[in-house]
Amino acid sequence: MSVHISQEGPVVTITIDRPEARNAVDPPTAAALFEAFHAAEANDEILAMVLTGANGTFCAGADLKAVSAGARYEHRKHGPMGPSRLLSDRETETPGVSLSKPLIAAVEGFAVAGGLELALLADMRVASKTAVFGVYCRRWGVPLIDGGTVRLPRIVGQGRAMDMILTGRAVDADEALAWGLANRVTPAGEALAHAQKLAADIARFPNTCMRVDRASAYAGWSMDMDAALRAEGDRGRIALIAGSQAGARRFAEGRGRGGDFDAI
Repeated sequence: MSVHISQEGPVVTITIDRPEARNAVDPPTAAALFEAFHAAEANDEILAMVLTGANGTFCAGADLKAVSAGARYEHRKHGPMGPSRLLSDRETETPGVSLSKPLIAAVEGFAVAGGLELALLADMRVASKTAVFGVYCRRWGVPLIDGGTVRLPRIVGQGRAMDMILTGRAVDADEALAWGLANRVTPAGEALAHAQKLAADIARFPNTCMRVDRASAYAGWSMDMDAALRAEGDRGRIALIAGSQAGARRFAEGRGRGGDFDAI
């Protein structure tokens, strides 16, 4: 199996494991990744997800050897890299198109070309000191067709995105952190453990409120300010109705005050 799935409590970890190809994604792996995300979305016990690669590499992109041998990637059901065309602006599950739960990428080694695009799918990226991000597909005339030209400018800004897209150069962990491409940097070998702990911490928050806010943050990109504010209010009312009384009760009891997240 080129994709492994493990679950600990409310957190699922999806691991790409093709060491012979630096975790490059061939068509069967892309399909397996899509199905893994689809299953996680459908499982109410899962509240957060982690995507990583085995053996010290996140993902080297699409498997160009498979492409040269005539492999054909799926474009209709899902993105060529698998889950890359799932949408993140829905607070309720929509099988086949939605990615409504928080996703953290744990990056060791290369996250390049399509691998970079998979990392960009995540809400946050935890990178170890070994991490390298880059549009390496620039070298072989392969375009970004798994969200790279859409998500990268939104994460790092247009100027920095164009730097990466046009030059195809390597961006190390420290530069990625300075740009906001990486949210955390860890010592070598510790990205996965840190990402899993972060996912578990996020999963402990009241879930409806967190997912509504996450959906609003993404949906606002495609709206003008007035529409985005109205949509935020509409979504927020869902969370208020679902959890405000319980949250107010916790506050009145003194839980969660003073940064005491253990009391949540």
